[in-house]
Amino acid sequence: MSKNANLLLQANDISIVFGGLRAVSNFNCELHAGELVGLIGPNGAGKTTVFNMLSGIYTPTEGEINFWDRHGRVHVASKKTPAQLNRIGIARTFQNIRLFGKLTVADNVRIALHSQRNVKPWDVLLRTPRFRQDERRMTEKVEELLQLFKIDSKKDEIAANLPYGEQRKLEIVRAMAANPSILLLDEPAAGMNPQETDELMKLIAFIRKEFNLTILLIEHDMHLVMGICERLMVLDYGRVIASGTPEEIKSNPDVIKAYLGTDNAGGEVSL
Repeated sequence: MSKNANLLLQANDISIVFGGLRAVSNFNCELHAGELVGLIGPNGAGKTTVFNMLSGIYTPTEGEINFWDRHGRVHVASKKTPAQLNRIGIARTFQNIRLFGKLTVADNVRIALHSQRNVKPWDVLLRTPRFRQDERRMTEKVEELLQLFKIDSKKDEIAANLPYGEQRKLEIVRAMAANPSILLLDEPAAGMNPQETDELMKLIAFIRKEFNLTILLIEHDMHLVMGICERLMVLDYGRVIASGTPEEIKSNPDVIKAYLGTDNAGGEVSL
């Protein structure tokens, strides 16, 4: 398969079956460098299942996912584990926050840097110069990330004690610690109030610009989706029923029917 100008990820007819239930059917998508794309749809449409396939948690029953890393090398992502995908450039967050709640903010980020460590087990056991040098490098990287995201003042706080919006931010910082080229955000605004959602929109825009990232997000908050996404894909019953700009999606009859249960001829979805 040849790579288009700046194609990073390509899902080709991926499907997954759970005990006879076809949760996602013939899903196709392409993500290009610098894009900010939204994956939306009614509850139960299969959005998180798609994310789980793209991030290696689930293996597609059919189809293939290809990913081009920063060096232009192609990987069959559908045959790799989440840890392997994280190392080559695909990071994600989860709908339910998955922090180490009893550890500090700094330690949560330090753990996320594990794949970038350059030491062997005996370096750790013997506290070799290589280990001490690596420890200093990790500490500097943690501080750099926390400063960049303006939560360095909370580095010694226990993660579970942070306000909800800052816990969400910390989860994104942990994902960014992997230095990804594609970031998958699974309902990042879930549980946020309007002010926190507005701050999240600014954060996502900042991440995209600062790190030159491609971002794919699942979100039910249509204020956020319409405010930052350039392209939307709509899932319903495990199938893509529409793809286009937010304005095109708003007036798409198939989308209107999926969300409202009616053809609502001549209308548009209140996205």
